[in-house]
Amino acid sequence: MATRFNPIKQARVSEGVINQIKQSILLGHFKAGEKLPSERDLAEEFRVSRMAIREALRALELSGFIETRQGINGGAFVTDLTFEHLGDAFLDLFLADKVSIPEMLQVRLLIEPEVARLATQNINPVAVQRLKEALEIEELPPTTLLKDVEAKQNFHFILAEMSGNRFLEAIVRSLLKLTRNLVLAVDVGPRFIHPAGMHRKVAEAVFSGNPEEAYEAMKNHTLEFGEKLIEMEKTYRQKKALLSL
Repeated sequence: MATRFNPIKQARVSEGVINQIKQSILLGHFKAGEKLPSERDLAEEFRVSRMAIREALRALELSGFIETRQGINGGAFVTDLTFEHLGDAFLDLFLADKVSIPEMLQVRLLIEPEVARLATQNINPVAVQRLKEALEIEELPPTTLLKDVEAKQNFHFILAEMSGNRFLEAIVRSLLKLTRNLVLAVDVGPRFIHPAGMHRKVAEAVFSGNPEEAYEAMKNHTLEFGEKLIEMEKTYRQKKALLSL
């Protein structure tokens, strides 16, 4: 078997292993779904202990680069990188009281109106149909709070995709994941936090093909929704304080 990695000589050997495996994945030497060499093979190739390999693989799994499967055909498999772990990082910061909802809303006010403006410039029949279907679904009677939140957020996800900027899309998805988890944690019940119809003005502006109108419509929507989120954060923090007593 040809050698793919260099021996590690530094003090924190697991960091060297992490960096080399991550680089190999990013360069495409290992594709999504492909299985990494066994712990034993990796230890021999890197010339480190299997404990260092395990530590590195755990870190790579936590950061979303691999997943570990059990069983006869198990092992460490390369994942298809998504935005989920970025969202997890924002959520961890919120739970640790490192960021607040007003701070998040400031970012959403900078990002989402611009996303709506860019989406309007990229409007096409397929996108129009997707947005119309999303509006219809979110106005159906909700069965659970989770399904209601997911239906409402889908409208934002479509606009983010339409913006044509994957970095903006990543930020939108991570911010909305934090929003979703806050709503679920406070559990105010379906329809309370985001009544049906709140996206109609944004959609109409996008359909009209007027980027500046779409920008203003999304800005107004973000401000309106933000007021409810700030109240929800107060409720969440109060619940958390009571549980810690």
